[in-house]
Amino acid sequence: MKIKNSLKNYPIATHHLKGELKPFPKAPSLAEEAESAVKKTQSYFLAVQQEEGYWQYELESNVTITAEYLMLLHFLGIKDRQRDRKIGSYLLNKQRPDGTWPIHWGGKGDLNATIEAYFALKLVGMGPDEPPLRRAREFILAEGGVGAARVFTKIFLALFGQVSWKELPSMPVEIMLLPPTFPFSIYNFSSWARSTIVPLSIILELRPVVEPPEGARIDELCAKGGRGTGRIRAGFFRRMIKKFFLLLDRTMKGFERFPLRPLKPKGLRAAKKWIIEHQEKTGDWGGIQPAMVNSIFALSALGHGVESPPVARGLKALQKFTIERDDGLVLQSCISPVWDTALTAIALVASGIPREHPALVKSCQWLASKQIEKKGDWSIKRPELEPGGWAFEFVNNFYPDVDDSAVVLMFLNGYARTQNLDGKIGKGINWVLGMQGSDGGWGAFDVDNDKEVLNQIPFADLEAMIDPSTPDVTGRVLEMLGIAGFRLSDPRVQRAIAYIKKAQEEDGSFWGRWGVNYIYGTWSVMMGLSSIGEDLSKPYVRRAVRWIENFQNLDGGWGECCESYGDYRMKGHGPSTPSQTAWALLALIAAGEENSEEVVRGIHYLLETQNADGTWDEEEFTGTGFPKYFMIRYHNYRNCFPLLALGRFLGAKKARGRKI
Repeated sequence: MKIKNSLKNYPIATHHLKGELKPFPKAPSLAEEAESAVKKTQSYFLAVQQEEGYWQYELESNVTITAEYLMLLHFLGIKDRQRDRKIGSYLLNKQRPDGTWPIHWGGKGDLNATIEAYFALKLVGMGPDEPPLRRAREFILAEGGVGAARVFTKIFLALFGQVSWKELPSMPVEIMLLPPTFPFSIYNFSSWARSTIVPLSIILELRPVVEPPEGARIDELCAKGGRGTGRIRAGFFRRMIKKFFLLLDRTMKGFERFPLRPLKPKGLRAAKKWIIEHQEKTGDWGGIQPAMVNSIFALSALGHGVESPPVARGLKALQKFTIERDDGLVLQSCISPVWDTALTAIALVASGIPREHPALVKSCQWLASKQIEKKGDWSIKRPELEPGGWAFEFVNNFYPDVDDSAVVLMFLNGYARTQNLDGKIGKGINWVLGMQGSDGGWGAFDVDNDKEVLNQIPFADLEAMIDPSTPDVTGRVLEMLGIAGFRLSDPRVQRAIAYIKKAQEEDGSFWGRWGVNYIYGTWSVMMGLSSIGEDLSKPYVRRAVRWIENFQNLDGGWGECCESYGDYRMKGHGPSTPSQTAWALLALIAAGEENSEEVVRGIHYLLETQNADGTWDEEEFTGTGFPKYFMIRYHNYRNCFPLLALGRFLGAKKARGRKI
């Protein structure tokens, strides 16, 4: 009878071999399924590693990055019909049926992205009555037209005479002469804002204009009586600050028109000197598109032609950020080989690849070679601190960041003896510790870069002028310190945990600055607390665990939409994604919940959504550039984090000697 029941349930078992019933295979356990999935993803990563030992994946953002690249080339008189056609093809491929361009997959149409794509398509020869532009124009006019655009979009249009320079906020070039202790010194702005503001101060002072071809003008986008950008109304205090800065801006505009400005020439020289000195030998500025593009615009305004060494090197550096395919050409806002390599290597180790595997040894050696041993802008506030951090990109000597450094150190720590890395690791840890803020937390690139008032100046319509401590970066540092042998008794650790407790939301979650969003922040903090040896039964930790558990989707996964940055009601809500599911699982596993129903369901989600080649699909943007305004899709996240989660799940179960 038992055999008959088995045959009924498993028809394949009715095959006979030499007259005997062939037993049907035993259903694989969850552990066996997870191990099989891990092997497929390991094989994928080992097959795509670069010869030098690193991994690199596309860093996708929105169409403004590529549209602005096209504008730069046309401004400089560099025109290539084939390249223009490919950029135009890329832009059209990203346009939605309603005629708009969003700033992330699945998002609503964005006014600024749509204006910039519209103008770029006109520069490559499209007419205003062609359907793609007609649909885009209807949206732009309904949103208030060019007049409702952000400051940076208007700057690009002003370079082509499509917006008057008088409409732009002032940024007197004399700002370069302010000492670092002054509130409006460039060193009180975030690194990314600083490396953009310096060249913009030249551009706004000299106001260069290159008239586009007649057919490329966008006079038709100047709406009257539009409904504007529809921003959430600020509180009374912020409105008063905004009004103060608007009044100050009018005062500065009057100052700029004053014929006697004795410090203006000195300010221009200082800004140019800063740009020249901050250019890498490879041509990069700050490793990001805004700094690179605006520095070239500024040098051009100062009389540097396309053949001059700094401009030529800058254009070559930008070209290295491009990805060219048969159907288009796209410029990345940044590239992330150090980040991609460290995360991938950590995931491979956690999933069972031996550290002595040649692929991991090569990645270790490559990462070790990328340590930055010269002082950058961070040293303005930490002059006595010795360098030793890592940057995001291949080359970015002025801007190592705490987040990358912490992740690299997590991986390199396992090679301290075998690769003779004690000295490099020690310097790296010392640099990270030296970047701790007065509040006990860590920001990304600078120390105590937290003057919130700077986010209220007219230039700050992206609200990204500062780089304060954040829970996600602080959690990452704690995770690294735990791996390196630090413990709770260390005063620096105690200050960091005090910061984390203060930063916790009432519901138990933590905001994520560099990933979407509360799932990302809570994951990072949980990993840090577990690594450093915090008592995970404490109420504040359990509140974080409950928050993660409560936001699991019905399919077993987790997801959070980019809109959660602007709408608190959306926190924790969104379609399940492989990367965010992995973050949630890692947080729960770190808290000792590997046997929970939520973790088992989450593991099933990853197993069921894995592709045959060991990868996962993920269209959603789960990375963050500027919360609310600039989102990122890291093409490696959908694969490296699920591998890490599956590896940690198997490791936790085996460590506790439990069956799965």
